[in-house]
Amino acid sequence: MAGKVMVALSGGVDSAVAALRLIDSGHRVEALHMTNWEEPDGHCPAGDDLRAAQEVAKELGIVLHHLNFAEEYRRDVFEAMLSECRAGRTPNPDVGCNRRIKFGACLGMARRLGADRFVTGHHARLDHAGGNIRLLRGKDRSKDQTYFLHAVRGEALRRCLFPVGELDKAEVRAVARRRGLPNYQRPDSTGICFVGEHAFPQFIGRHIPARPGPIITLAGERVGEHAGLAAYTIGQRRGLGLGGIKGCGPQPWHVARKDLRANALVVAQGRDHPLLYSRRVTVRGLRWINGAPDALAQGRRLSAKTRYRHNDANCLARLLAPGRCLARFDEPQWAVTPGQYLVFYNGEECLGGGVIERAEA
Repeated sequence: MAGKVMVALSGGVDSAVAALRLIDSGHRVEALHMTNWEEPDGHCPAGDDLRAAQEVAKELGIVLHHLNFAEEYRRDVFEAMLSECRAGRTPNPDVGCNRRIKFGACLGMARRLGADRFVTGHHARLDHAGGNIRLLRGKDRSKDQTYFLHAVRGEALRRCLFPVGELDKAEVRAVARRRGLPNYQRPDSTGICFVGEHAFPQFIGRHIPARPGPIITLAGERVGEHAGLAAYTIGQRRGLGLGGIKGCGPQPWHVARKDLRANALVVAQGRDHPLLYSRRVTVRGLRWINGAPDALAQGRRLSAKTRYRHNDANCLARLLAPGRCLARFDEPQWAVTPGQYLVFYNGEECLGGGVIERAEA
């Protein structure tokens, strides 16, 4: 019989099918469920997630361990997110959660509980052949999660399995339905990692005091008022409260930049406005799964994503200093946002990435 594995059972269908596939392959399977957020605001999905995980574990006949990492999540992930928001950037806490909590504290607990391998329901693939672990895109490109996994340490990934990475989402749900798993129709989770679906301006306003200020055009004309710069992101169209401004035409307004010194939100009209496009992107805090790619100091042709939902695009990446690089895209990229991650790929392989520091035309 194969060794003992520990499945991070979130309550969603992906991790449930991951557990099922390993049971079918002869592994001794146990599961753990993480509670990483506690806030009595009526929105946190932690209770529902735990109940769903318990139902799946019961159906599969496996032990379920319940772990609480709320203190670690708030200290190591959430406070860093708030710091970025205060600095006018738009962070992505899911990346830090994967590195510090799921594939950090949680993987460590799985090892202490005697597991040989740690298993999640991520839509990604791992190539364990050869000396280095390779993180590859999931079969379902629309669900591929390598963007969120790029900062996980290579030594952590060596201990992991992603059993649904070779399935598309429709196949995952079909397997769950055929095997009678109780959560086969449960919707995919959205919103901030572990925190759930919130109206972001209201949520962030509970943690960062709002400083309303002017919304201005590129010419400096005041056209509205924002609720606090932390609540907005580059490229945002909805929630600006702008429309029907005399002499401006019908094209929608988008956030083009934030002026922290003046506490002003600068907007441009039309999705194709040149100010919303950038070719040169400077990145800090680089992390590589297997070390920096060869020839990066001289310049290396790669592709890169500026956001999770964006396609990766061809660029020339060049190391500026340890932990920093410049990527020059062949084609301008839309709404490149400081605080988000630039994630590099070489074909199917995700190499690593870093935090977007600055975007220029």
